[in-house]
Amino acid sequence: MKAAFLIDISRLLRRALRGRLPTGVDRVCLGYVDRWGERAQAVLMMGNWRRVLAYGESQALFALLLAPPPDLAFRMGQVVARACLPPWPSQQAAGKLGFYLGHSGIEGSGFAEWLERTGQKPVYFVHDLIPITHPEYCRAGEQAVHVRRMKTMLQTGAGLIGNSQFTLDVLAEFARCQGLAMPPAVVALLAPAQLPASVQTAPLSQPYFVMLGTIEPRKNHLLLLNVWRELVQRLGAACPHLVVIGQRGWECENVLDMLERCEAIRPFVHEIAACPDADLARYLMHAQALLFPSFIEGYGLPLVEALMLATPVVASDLSVFREIAGDIPDFLSPIDGLGWADAVLSYAATPSVRRESQLQRMQGFKVPTWTAHFAQVDQLLEQLA
Repeated sequence: MKAAFLIDISRLLRRALRGRLPTGVDRVCLGYVDRWGERAQAVLMMGNWRRVLAYGESQALFALLLAPPPDLAFRMGQVVARACLPPWPSQQAAGKLGFYLGHSGIEGSGFAEWLERTGQKPVYFVHDLIPITHPEYCRAGEQAVHVRRMKTMLQTGAGLIGNSQFTLDVLAEFARCQGLAMPPAVVALLAPAQLPASVQTAPLSQPYFVMLGTIEPRKNHLLLLNVWRELVQRLGAACPHLVVIGQRGWECENVLDMLERCEAIRPFVHEIAACPDADLARYLMHAQALLFPSFIEGYGLPLVEALMLATPVVASDLSVFREIAGDIPDFLSPIDGLGWADAVLSYAATPSVRRESQLQRMQGFKVPTWTAHFAQVDQLLEQLA
């Protein structure tokens, strides 16, 4: 079969080789591999090394990513090694649409020149501009790197896909400030993971709440851990529990100190770094609520996943959350510690008027789907054609 598309799987490959579970960005990449993989070739980028793999090797990698075997890293390594051995076939990229679905790699030296040399037409997925608008929540130096990424998208992109109108609005303002034009763009909301509709018993016998996401500064774990310390002091053994699901990220030493060294909250706070989808569904379905106190987000997959499973959400009052979920969640300021403590107590009560009210509001929630997502993307591709 002749490939019509290119799909950058560099991020997926790196994380799979390290044994990391998929994040939200990874799930987007996997969704595109599932949708267009049979008609695509894989792009691999490692530093300033870039290659469009042959169709057969691409198909082998796509199949491994979509159905990971126990020896995934070994088998992927074999395919990549074969792809790197000479003789190298022509990259056969001219005129093809290339999906670049993660942010990493496009800031590299010579990337724009490589695109022009290979003749491909890149379509970029824009997840957020947080390193530019909120550099205090990111690694040092990430702001300058992200500026290069966004400028590359604007200068070389045949088209853009935004995960929310909020994200595209922020990008449009960045483009205006840089004196750059916006390529054709479309908003395509992200579908949640296909979590099993488990009816198993609750994983904890006590009432509990869930916080879901990588442990990093902007997720605001520290606020909730301090709230829990106060609640433990007030309620003792009657304090509800908190389940923190997510891998440890960067610059989160204060959070790790609380998780590892605060004896008061230790019996009530449970950290789960690796949580398969079946377990995640079970924790979410039986939770009093998902707590989502982020300072800034480009989207909010945990919010969508919770509402899909009819689990109430208490979230920061962010415009992107309102774009996704309307007035269904309870919204609070991410610095309102007393408000979050009051929400926890209200949602843990039996009966909980506040919780029941949200369950009623939830009846009208429409879960974003990949079908709807790709319908929007198809419209963009028709425009580009």
